[in-house]
Amino acid sequence: MVDTTNNHKTALFRSLHKAQQPLRLANVWDVASAMITEASGAQAIATTSAGVAWSLGLPDGSKLDRGQAVAAVARIVEAVNLPVTADIEDGYADSSKGVSLTVTEVLNAGAVGINIEDGNTDPGSFSEKIAAARQAASHVGVDLFINARTDVFLSGNGSEEQQIEDALKRSNRYVDAGADGIFVPGATNEAAIIALVEGISVPVNVMVGPGSISVSELGKLGVARISLGSGVAQAAYAIAQVAAVELFTVGTYDSVAGALDYGRLNGLLASSPVLTQ
Repeated sequence: MVDTTNNHKTALFRSLHKAQQPLRLANVWDVASAMITEASGAQAIATTSAGVAWSLGLPDGSKLDRGQAVAAVARIVEAVNLPVTADIEDGYADSSKGVSLTVTEVLNAGAVGINIEDGNTDPGSFSEKIAAARQAASHVGVDLFINARTDVFLSGNGSEEQQIEDALKRSNRYVDAGADGIFVPGATNEAAIIALVEGISVPVNVMVGPGSISVSELGKLGVARISLGSGVAQAAYAIAQVAAVELFTVGTYDSVAGALDYGRLNGLLASSPVLTQ
């Protein structure tokens, strides 16, 4: 049963989407990464489907099943006090009915927002998924924040002008279907971002990483939400690889010099609700 008392978290999460002060999301994949992120000053917690999948020994790309994804969300929600938005990839379903089931279970897990992606497929069928997500949330009385992702820029098809035009057409259709925000990963330059912000009536979310425009500059351009995506998880696994290669080749250990203090990390996790389950 959905706990509708969490609606204050939904309202808080909605209020954090401000063009001049973008919501910054350092996407997490498990309880430890979520608790570290919360303790570091986050305003909200967002999951990364890629990170969750990798932590379970699976590749990204809807290889998780609904149960695995929802279980990860539930553990994270239980561990933090902040609003949590869940990356549900394509909704873990081909049909609107399946998306409705996924959204209901994610709400039962305590999330107040979702990311759902079109995969650069038919915008009509994806709009039906968004409408199904909105209806499922309304049915249980939760004002779910639906962040609709379009993969137009990630596909690399067409010129930038064509990608902008396609992204705007899709985005506005998704807003009409019930989306509260639009996520456009792959849109990285100032001109494209300005065109998207000016052409979309809801908060625009971009994905960032090394070399991206700074948070303050993105805010000036009108971006309301910024995500690191799978970048944090990739960086964590990169440390694992570098440390292993260093150990197995030159036989030194400098790669782990910047590791979190054992006592601090262990102490943080000592407060995890997982201990009481």
